[in-house]
Amino acid sequence: MWAASCLASCCAACACDACRTVVSGISRRSARIAYCGLFALSLIVSWILREVAAPLMEKIPWINHFHKTPNREWFETDAVLRVSLGNFLFFTILATIMIGVKNQKDPRDSLHHGGWMMKIISWFLLVILMFFLPNEIISFYESISKFGSGLFLLVQVVLLLDFVHSWNDKWVGFDEQFWYIALFVVSLVCYLATFVFSGFLFHWFTPSGQDCGLNTFFIVMTLIFVFVFAVVALHPAHQGNPNCKSVCISQACLAGCISYLIVVSGSILPASVISLYCIYLCYSALASEPRDYECNGLHKHSKAVSTGTLTFGLITTVLSVVYSAVRAGSSTTLLSPPSSPRAGAGKPLLPLDSKTEEHEEKERTKTVSYSYSFFHIIFSLASMYSAMLLTGWSTSVGESGKLVDVGWPSVWVRILTGFATAALYLWSLLAPILFPEREF
Repeated sequence: MWAASCLASCCAACACDACRTVVSGISRRSARIAYCGLFALSLIVSWILREVAAPLMEKIPWINHFHKTPNREWFETDAVLRVSLGNFLFFTILATIMIGVKNQKDPRDSLHHGGWMMKIISWFLLVILMFFLPNEIISFYESISKFGSGLFLLVQVVLLLDFVHSWNDKWVGFDEQFWYIALFVVSLVCYLATFVFSGFLFHWFTPSGQDCGLNTFFIVMTLIFVFVFAVVALHPAHQGNPNCKSVCISQACLAGCISYLIVVSGSILPASVISLYCIYLCYSALASEPRDYECNGLHKHSKAVSTGTLTFGLITTVLSVVYSAVRAGSSTTLLSPPSSPRAGAGKPLLPLDSKTEEHEEKERTKTVSYSYSFFHIIFSLASMYSAMLLTGWSTSVGESGKLVDVGWPSVWVRILTGFATAALYLWSLLAPILFPEREF
């Protein structure tokens, strides 16, 4: 017994030392990655509790106060929502604290980049505290999470646009016919995938013999958006580049000129990628229709979200949050405040050597390179979105204690997100034409 006690004490001490070592090793530039790690930890905890916490939660009187005990799925979903709420509050509190941070002399700048042991303990306590809240609060959080998730999807669109334009500019920067053709091929593949996928949507969600006018409307509207994207992107106003003629002459190839016009001036690559993303949003919306809906031919006989869909959604969430974090210092994203310098361009996301620490005092006089508050809001919205993915966009907490994996609110959140995506992208195309004197 004495030996076991000593061994446990040694293990605990080693664990504490390891945590302190890891926390002390987090620098200013790696702080963003550390926040991503904490968010990933919350997903892992949610996943674990989703699988194992149901028997324990059934014994908690303020959670299981129903006359008839709900099924296991209800408690699994409730556990995920409670962890998500704790994560949401943690990042929302940080976002509130960081409002108005303009330069690195602000004491809150040190709080944003340091104090990691305190942050981890606070996050842990917040998550535990959520399991003492009544079901009504969790029900309210679950309701607003659907709309917070839609807002997060819009942020993903902005980041996707930023990525695609950067991708297009980089390949065009090589100024070689090979890269023009490569962009054209990628665009063509995206469009082929879009139209093939739309064919599957008609097959899955407009079965013969059923009146599926609403599903047909959703799919047709998405295809109309795809057509409008291409027309606006190829509008002559986008093809006024004076170098076009010289490119065609130097290459002495009609195919080179066509690929240049379509890919470089017409911005067809971003249009093709956004088209594919919109058709995916349409699919995810239609797949969220109630299982007993006669037009939901894909999931009509299934009762839960598939593991593959869930895993893909979680991986997409983690990647999108990580991308938003590491791009936070970039001037092409929403995260940079108007007063900040373009600090993200040309700098490594993580420190490669120890020379950075030599300039720490000098850097304290600089303005911040991105909005700390908006940075944490990204994680708050991502907490809502990840909860919806883990629970299948469910309405989990109610008076009857029933679990409904999907429903019409989820459908309309995703459809409206798709429409907003189309509007946002069309505005990015039309704004330079309508207001040529302004810089976009």
